[in-house]
Amino acid sequence: MAKKVYLGMTGDIIHHGIINIIREGAKYGDLIVGLLTDSAIVSHKRLPYLTYEQRKEVVENLKFVTEVVPQEEWSYVNNLKKIKPDYIIHGDDWKTNYLSKIRDEVFEVMKEWGGQVIEVPYTSGVNSTALVDNARTIGTTPDVRLKSLRRLISAKKIVRIMEAHSGLSGLIIENTEIMKDDGIHGFDGMWSSSLTDSTDKGKPDIEAVDLTTRIQGLTEILECTTKPIIYDGDTGGIAEHFVFTVRTLERNGVSAVIIEDKVGLKKNSLFGTEVKQDLASEEDFCYKISEGKKAQITKDFMIIARIEEIIAGRSVDEALTKAFASVQAGADGVMIHSKDKSGSDIKEFCQRFRKEYKNIPLVLVPTTYNQFTEDELAEWGANVIIYANHMLRASYPAMLKCAETILKSERSLEADDMCMSIKKILELIPGTK
Repeated sequence: MAKKVYLGMTGDIIHHGIINIIREGAKYGDLIVGLLTDSAIVSHKRLPYLTYEQRKEVVENLKFVTEVVPQEEWSYVNNLKKIKPDYIIHGDDWKTNYLSKIRDEVFEVMKEWGGQVIEVPYTSGVNSTALVDNARTIGTTPDVRLKSLRRLISAKKIVRIMEAHSGLSGLIIENTEIMKDDGIHGFDGMWSSSLTDSTDKGKPDIEAVDLTTRIQGLTEILECTTKPIIYDGDTGGIAEHFVFTVRTLERNGVSAVIIEDKVGLKKNSLFGTEVKQDLASEEDFCYKISEGKKAQITKDFMIIARIEEIIAGRSVDEALTKAFASVQAGADGVMIHSKDKSGSDIKEFCQRFRKEYKNIPLVLVPTTYNQFTEDELAEWGANVIIYANHMLRASYPAMLKCAETILKSERSLEADDMCMSIKKILELIPGTK
């Protein structure tokens, strides 16, 4: 009976280093590939470009691979205990990189049945980070981008979304990552905010800008990034106009639109307590949602209902009633909003909503109750966190300080330390050398 050899891998980018390990592993017996699922990967790294099913099909057809099984966790331990392979094979680079803890676990568990760990010398000339960066410069397609938000919500405990109001802010969101104990942390996607879009143009946020004008700025972000985008659709306008919005956004690869249950000329929800705006009736709001769902072509595009009852001074009960009706009308998710800094009304809403709907995505925008961490909001039942205006808010004081410094000094020398070099800015832009 042939011995069993285990190899864990993502299978998103197959390079000659991977082929070398596969070839070497097959020398010891039947090679079983533990293919990491999306959820196993995104807890530590970026969402893979290919879905699990697509990656599985590729790996199954590689020479020397005997079997492909899902690896549901970043850790190898559960699969190893289940399969009890005679060998596990891995590149020796895990001795010094962020996988060193995984390596220690593997050695410990393989001792339980006398298994052996085979470490293959790292293949020179392979830079996985560079390969990923090259893939980013190639870009994406509307179809791939469109589908990625649903994949992320399915795979991650919390999907982290940051506001983008320009191509440059989109590139920052696309590329900014930090290493923490549990892996690489970055933003999963972008929020195209009507507030920051209009403010960046020096115009009031009153929903007076039509989709054609908004889409020009959105296209700038789409052209230079690959991550999913959630579009702030304000009220969505009349149902006939909303149908057009859905089709336009879906065609361009936007993953979701969020519309709020208000009527009339828009007034920003967080402007002040004196700002009042009528809410749409349950019947009218649900009709708009259902018409939007009928208009979309794919099953991947999402329409998310933004419930404003609490903002308008109404009860959590009334907000839940509108939210439940929205879901029954076809909404793919619910966003709940509040100005209460304690977050108590949002927490109550989330917990009660989860008793009725276990799997409908809940979206939070914790601008006012920002003392809570993402893990805490996830415990309430949240799936998506939107940081709705921070990129724009951070840019204004930085630019103002720079401008005042130049005026005071009557030269730009004193402002140099406040500014990023042109070279580094250009390096953010795909295709720039």
